[in-house]
Amino acid sequence: MHGVGREELFKGTRFSCDNKSGPKTLGPLERPVPPRRQSPTQLRSPKRSTVFDPKAFLATAGIGRTLRHYSPKQVIFSQGQRADTVLYIQQGRVRLSVLSKQGKEATIALLGPDDFMGEGCIASDQPLRTATATATTDCSILKIQRKELLRTLHAEHEFSDMFVAYVVDRHNRTQADLVDQLFNSSEKRLARALLILARFGKEDTPEAVIPQINQATLAEMIGTTRSRVNFFMNRFRKLGFIDYNGGLQVHSSLLSVVLND
Repeated sequence: MHGVGREELFKGTRFSCDNKSGPKTLGPLERPVPPRRQSPTQLRSPKRSTVFDPKAFLATAGIGRTLRHYSPKQVIFSQGQRADTVLYIQQGRVRLSVLSKQGKEATIALLGPDDFMGEGCIASDQPLRTATATATTDCSILKIQRKELLRTLHAEHEFSDMFVAYVVDRHNRTQADLVDQLFNSSEKRLARALLILARFGKEDTPEAVIPQINQATLAEMIGTTRSRVNFFMNRFRKLGFIDYNGGLQVHSSLLSVVLND
């Protein structure tokens, strides 16, 4: 031990003290172990206990959502009114119409269950309603405040995917309506309008009944006269494409009129 300093002799050795025996050397196995780091899975925030269901959201009232009922011919909202809600049709049918500065009214769409109305208010540059919505049958309508809808679109991706898909489909349908108006005959336009109203391709059954729709409304939708609509409707009935049985019943065979060149 000669030639070794006191500092070198006890280098690397730790001591602990108790009141009875004085300094005590800690062996390698007694040295404190540093705490383990938590894995990313342990640091992850807890999962939400409930899963968001878009169908349940649109089926019930809640924060920022109110359920209203309307009778036939009752106005739901009017052109020029403040636009601060988006409306979802749970049951019934609604007619959308516009009024020109000259006082002429035109029907631009007939909507049914699972359709939205007034979605243009999401854009900041559309503070007023651009059309009038009128119930054509008994309706159940869910009114969703603009702020609540925007919050849900940002927070719930499943709902935003569904809503964006609907808006894109509605846009494509509007473009198809314009092409139909420009290039197709009145007969084809009427057949296509009836198939859309019967929700052809979206229902499980190949035929559907359209309640309480008159020929004047159909004439406004396709841009022709009521007498022409009456002529084609009689032809469709004789050919077995439509029937009148507790409402207007549209058969899938009407599609042949649209596809025929």
